[in-house]
Amino acid sequence: MIPDQGTTAEPGSDGPDKFDDEHYPAYTMGRAAAMLGTTQGFLRSLDEAKLIEPQRSTGGHRRYSRHQLRIAARVRELVDQGTAVDAACRIISLEDQLHEAQQLNNNLQKSSD
Repeated sequence: MIPDQGTTAEPGSDGPDKFDDEHYPAYTMGRAAAMLGTTQGFLRSLDEAKLIEPQRSTGGHRRYSRHQLRIAARVRELVDQGTAVDAACRIISLEDQLHEAQQLNNNLQKSSD
């Protein structure tokens, strides 16, 4: 699973402006699928794989953030190149873990200097 980092503004809250917050769950499943040029089933498969865990509306409908849509677009690119969805999810998860480890390593090197 790729954790959503940062704060998510709730409607009517005093938090960050929801239009500027890349983690704000602004997109319905239908809108997200249309933006990605994919099916709703594709997005459900990412949720089932625990790569993206969308927030839920009070009615239980999935809501996606821009950050989550970027991840889904990365998966879609791999799938379009012939990679299976589960393998694409694993690749992206490992890429993100590597990136986090590299950032940690850089921070540790800076602090030791």
